[in-house]
Amino acid sequence: MKPITRVVRYILAGLLVLLVAGLVVGTIYVIAANNRNAARPEAVAAMAGNEFVAVSEPADEDWIVFSPTGQNPTTGFIIYPGGFVDPVAYAPVARDIAAAGYLTIIDPMPLNLAVLGLQGAGDIIDGFPDITAWGIGGHSLGGAMAAEFTFRNPGAVQGLALWAAFPAANSDLSTFDIEAVSIYGDADGVAVLEDVLDGANRLPADTVFVLIPGGNHTQFGHYGEGLQRGDNPATIDRSQQQQIVVDATADMLATINPSN
Repeated sequence: MKPITRVVRYILAGLLVLLVAGLVVGTIYVIAANNRNAARPEAVAAMAGNEFVAVSEPADEDWIVFSPTGQNPTTGFIIYPGGFVDPVAYAPVARDIAAAGYLTIIDPMPLNLAVLGLQGAGDIIDGFPDITAWGIGGHSLGGAMAAEFTFRNPGAVQGLALWAAFPAANSDLSTFDIEAVSIYGDADGVAVLEDVLDGANRLPADTVFVLIPGGNHTQFGHYGEGLQRGDNPATIDRSQQQQIVVDATADMLATINPSN
């Protein structure tokens, strides 16, 4: 064997070891992060629905569908979950938005990362032809990816709700003909106030900004045993914070299709 060939083989073998090690470490991190952000019991309970909302999970899709009972809504809302967060963690908010009269669908993501399922909303829109107006939104990374879907698919949705989130620096929605709302807390240690407000430059001029005094990042959902890593303690009750989220999101949805 020529010395140079032997060296090349050693280098390739070393690179393979590094690749495998990286995949193992990455997998362990993803599993740990997902476990840390598992849905809380009250979120799991919300999956049962109530007298106002029926919850279903189509056999051929991963979607979690919240349908207002006794109604035929023409407006729908798609939720992209936060990064590494169990999608079920958003069931209470989704159920309450549906109770306001809107078909609401949580779109679970591969590895619980919305960046890996960016175009999922397109399949949902195609799957519900009776819905004539769509809003999309999400929490944290999910909100950023909801904005990215809006940016990449002009005209696909008529409304955008950002929950502790903001569009990416290269995703300018300022000229888009959409209704938008940005909901954020001043105790958020993850999506910090400066970044959220900077995102206003990439949103339509008439975007509604809703500040939740004392609201943090974690309480946009029902997940984890305590605070999400990097977050600050909230000074507002979780149910109060989420009611503000529900009300502001429903107000946005009412503007995209008043006849719903």
